[in-house]
Amino acid sequence: MRRIPIESTGAIVVFAAARLAVAVVALAAIAAVGFPYEGRAGAVVAVFVAWSAGVLFLARRDPDRALGLFVPAVDFALLLALELVAPDTVGAVRLAALFMIAAHAHIQGERRGVTIAAIGSTALVAGTAIRGDAPVDSDLLGFYEAVFLLSSLATAVVVGLLRTSESASRLRARGLSRRSMQAESEVRRRVAESIHDGPVQELIGLDMILSAARSESGDTKAGGLIDEARELVSRNVRALRDEIVDLGPYAFHEMTFDTAIENCLPVWQRRYGFEVRLAIERITLPPEMAGDLFRIAQEAVANAGRHSGATQVELSLRTVDSDVELRVADDGHGFDGDGVLAPPEPGHLGLASMRERAELMDGELEIESSGRGTRVLVRAPLGAAAAP
Repeated sequence: MRRIPIESTGAIVVFAAARLAVAVVALAAIAAVGFPYEGRAGAVVAVFVAWSAGVLFLARRDPDRALGLFVPAVDFALLLALELVAPDTVGAVRLAALFMIAAHAHIQGERRGVTIAAIGSTALVAGTAIRGDAPVDSDLLGFYEAVFLLSSLATAVVVGLLRTSESASRLRARGLSRRSMQAESEVRRRVAESIHDGPVQELIGLDMILSAARSESGDTKAGGLIDEARELVSRNVRALRDEIVDLGPYAFHEMTFDTAIENCLPVWQRRYGFEVRLAIERITLPPEMAGDLFRIAQEAVANAGRHSGATQVELSLRTVDSDVELRVADDGHGFDGDGVLAPPEPGHLGLASMRERAELMDGELEIESSGRGTRVLVRAPLGAAAAP
């Protein structure tokens, strides 16, 4: 059974933290009643606390391993052990089991969730039957167990279906975003080529004609007018070339990320009037990743220049473990960051585009903003195709 792709590791960490909190509260409750059953219940719950702490550590360091099927297997094994050594805990064990089933179904998806629910709930019911001394009237025990089994399966099916539908919708949205961005890049490339091959070349030709006319002109007044015309032509050529740079490079197979950024430095300085300090590690990036990182960096610098009143921007690219990290920080006045990563509002498509590009690289985008400046941080897996 293939696990449903998960968009963010945040849910894994939250689940691990919630599991640890439940285990700690349970251990405190057992301690409050004097460690019944000769301390066996407390020992099992103490193991659960240690296990939950280990899973939380693993979820923070290596979320993919925390999604392994060994995690729910150990969860239900410990619940079964608690039920066997302390029959009076059967009600609490059932509630904890439903919580585990719902969380695992959300993270693992419908098929895995139902499998976990079926095996885990059946094991708990079998444990009660083997023990044979559940604190429930024997006439009602079968009813309670049947309700528990059906509730477990129903919870897994409903939560798993929601998770599967959400993932399918998100994957379709990612595909649409990728196609839209590819179409945008193609349009930008065509516009850049049209500007370069059309107006820029014609203006350069006009400048050559004016230069020839200036050399042939003996009239001082006419010569001055020609010089002014040539200066106007030069300004327009420079402005159009700046726009070409702003449209972005497209041959990332031949051009590196650092070269593309360095080409933008004079444009940014003329346009926004601030210095951009670079600390770029030489990394061979896949072309699509280089393009996405360039666009995020370009948008972050543009936001600093247009909105924050920054006087200095620092841009860095480096490898961190197996990830690539892009950081753009400015010293401007910042903005209200409460809704930075919320669904895009009119006028905030730049931030939405940055978020989409980060997600398409299977990465994460963090934006911190205050009165002392704004920091944009992107971390994405470098992949086997890239190397320092």
